[in-house]
Amino acid sequence: MTLINKKSLAEEVASKLQEQISLGHYKINEKLPIEAELMKSFGVGRSSIREAMKLLANSGLLRIQQGVGTFVQEVNSTREPMDQRLKRASLQDLDEVRQLVELKIAEKAAINRTDDDIIAMKQHLAERMKTAKQGLLEECVEADIQFHIAIAEASKNEILADLYKSISKHLKKEFLTLYPDTKIFEETYTIHEQLLNGIIDQDPKKAWNTVAKIIGHINY
Repeated sequence: MTLINKKSLAEEVASKLQEQISLGHYKINEKLPIEAELMKSFGVGRSSIREAMKLLANSGLLRIQQGVGTFVQEVNSTREPMDQRLKRASLQDLDEVRQLVELKIAEKAAINRTDDDIIAMKQHLAERMKTAKQGLLEECVEADIQFHIAIAEASKNEILADLYKSISKHLKKEFLTLYPDTKIFEETYTIHEQLLNGIIDQDPKKAWNTVAKIIGHINY
């Protein structure tokens, strides 16, 4: 019996099923067990099973045929909803993607930023330093994330911005566990200020290089 964490039941079931399909437990065009068997297997109710099926059908992984059953339509894990995939990712994998995205975002922000973007970035960076000095870890991590989200939005590339926001959402908990205090945020204030100045100066090369230095300085 595969018991499911009671948080986000349908999403947990969908994630487990996706893993089983990707591992070959169910083949393409194979019919899934009936609802009653899935309910017993995952230890959840009928509504959670049905919602999980809907999530996977919407992602293209399953095909629901009314009166016949639910079939595996696609075994490629890249069809899994991105938000679900990010939930399963390791901290190292998430952070590697975040670092790559940050490099391009900084470059684009330096080219496309507006005055309003600059105001937002300055506010979040100031809040980052203020909360770091006060030793408020959760507030400091949030301010750091919002600073980088502001840069992402300044890039004017909606796909990059949305991807960064999704990654950051999943990293926040990990950062709160990883850092015992706000010391690292105080230590890296100056280099983050340099990043902001590179963006203000509309110098994409400087912005890119500064992010590379930040990535090298902080060993997540």
